[in-house]
Amino acid sequence: MKTERLAPWAAYAVVGAGSLVMLAPFYFMFVFATHSRTAIFSLPPPMWFGHDLVDNLKILTDHIPFWRNLGWSLYVAIASTALTLLFCSMGGYAFARFEFRHKNVLFAFVMGTMLLPSFMNMIPTFMIMDLLGWIDQPRALYIPGAASAFGIFLMRQFVASSVPKELIEAARMDGCGEFGIYWRIVLPLLRPALGTLGLITFIASWNNFIGPLVVMRSPDMYTLPLALRSLQSPVDTEWGALMTGSAIATIPLVVLFVLSSRQLISGLTAGAVK
Repeated sequence: MKTERLAPWAAYAVVGAGSLVMLAPFYFMFVFATHSRTAIFSLPPPMWFGHDLVDNLKILTDHIPFWRNLGWSLYVAIASTALTLLFCSMGGYAFARFEFRHKNVLFAFVMGTMLLPSFMNMIPTFMIMDLLGWIDQPRALYIPGAASAFGIFLMRQFVASSVPKELIEAARMDGCGEFGIYWRIVLPLLRPALGTLGLITFIASWNNFIGPLVVMRSPDMYTLPLALRSLQSPVDTEWGALMTGSAIATIPLVVLFVLSSRQLISGLTAGAVK
């Protein structure tokens, strides 16, 4: 009996300890954002918040166009999310409810692209963007990945499990067009999956470093990950300013995840059990 009573508490203790280990880097990032570079490298390092946040923010904005970079990150993340939700929901709906030649082969080809390492796309992406004249343009960051294989797969699974064929056939018999069925019937039923895919896409776009590194040239056009990386130097890095920028960049993601974590879990598990 004692063992049975202690088992849940032991599990809670392990989970709690793991949570503290995972949260420690975030805590120290916010703490170091309020200290100068000298204080950060002192021994022992500061464990509580300091009074240098305003100074660090001034150093940050003096070295890089931080607020402009923040605006570009927000614009690219929103555009990428909107386009991904549109094209992936269309693709998933088509693969789940339409019958056409070579459908399975095409779907297998789409899924096969998930097996390719991301670094293999760097040179082809640069060549195509250069050919289109999109180098140093934000559209080069959100248009190429608008129809992701993962998004199409997620939408296909959700449509197959949550959108009845009978409902679609009834709408067709009533004279509703295919786009009307998609817009008025399918999209509202896809809301949980759309929320999940939107959250994943927004976070991935917000944290994207390789994409801007390949196609962006002007510091004014950098997104936040690349702009913050430009602050680092071998001998004279303003770590307090860098931590301040990182903390500001993290806040939107933390708020977004807290508000939509339940939506994320429900969307990922939808369709797993019929």
